[in-house]
Amino acid sequence: MNWKKNRILVVDDDANILRVFKNILEKEGYTVEITDTGKEALKKIKKAKFSAYIVDVKLPDMDGTELLLKIPKDPKAIKIIVTGFSTDEAGKKAADYGADDFLVKPVKAEELIATIRERLGTIQHER
Repeated sequence: MNWKKNRILVVDDDANILRVFKNILEKEGYTVEITDTGKEALKKIKKAKFSAYIVDVKLPDMDGTELLLKIPKDPKAIKIIVTGFSTDEAGKKAADYGADDFLVKPVKAEELIATIRERLGTIQHER
């Protein structure tokens, strides 16, 4: 399928989550890059285009929602916020800052895959 050629950037300060998300998504055929800070994410974003961004709210150097604002506008890219602290305020802020979806940790593999497939499929059908 077309969506399997998509590149995904995962940004989270938890090394275990980075490893697990990378393994899950690569098994599905995606190309995955990982980083643990917002600054490193911005460097990667300047060097390559991504189809999806999975960003943790709590990063050591910035708020993940702030990082969403720094990602170049691209109607073909999806942005997903991940957090361990689900509140209505956090969900609203993520949406206001451009998140296409909001996942609460712990994120199950099936939920992650389904969200990525659904969101990328929707975007690709709109092209």
